[in-house]
Amino acid sequence: MKRGYVYIMSNFTRTTFYIGVTNNLARRASEHREGKNPSFTKRYRLKYLVYYECFDSIKVAIAREKQLKNWHREWKINLIKSMNPEMRDLFPDVVEGFGVDAEPSSA
Repeated sequence: MKRGYVYIMSNFTRTTFYIGVTNNLARRASEHREGKNPSFTKRYRLKYLVYYECFDSIKVAIAREKQLKNWHREWKINLIKSMNPEMRDLFPDVVEGFGVDAEPSSA
């Protein structure tokens, strides 16, 4: 089975959030940062990865994404701050810690 990741992207001021799911976190976050596809994330400049979760199954990740999308904004912010209190951009950490196939490196 392929791993799955739920992630949250935000804008510079951390006022707008997007929740997504992918099987390759580094690639998908990079696509958002580059803004290549016309989408909600491009329109609102959601280029900063502020939260993610890893699952052993993409099906479980999809179920979690649906759950989080139904949460109130305050709950989402509290979730983000539980992992990332300063709401800093986690993209550099993900790129450094994950290989091409988005599996954690053994380093």
